[in-house]
Amino acid sequence: MSELTPRQRAHLRSLAHSLKPVTQIGKDGVTDAVANTVEGTFTSRELVKVKVLDTAPQAVAATGANLARRIDGAHLVQVIGRTLVLYRPHPEEPQIKLPG
Repeated sequence: MSELTPRQRAHLRSLAHSLKPVTQIGKDGVTDAVANTVEGTFTSRELVKVKVLDTAPQAVAATGANLARRIDGAHLVQVIGRTLVLYRPHPEEPQIKLPG
């Protein structure tokens, strides 16, 4: 899948509103353990929230971009405050229908 359109991002943001963060990124930044945790979560969900703590070494947007790059097929949907929203469609049976 190529980049998300603004309409698709808006749809995903609305779906992510009620989600709780699955993990936190702290002083060690985006480690293999964090990337593996988020990637493991993508086996059961397509949309994931991650909390970035104040002690993280990078800015929140840079942390989100770094995490999305480390997970094959993941897209950074939103950065709001210190929370990231990531999306990766299920390879066989996508659960979320994206507009357009």
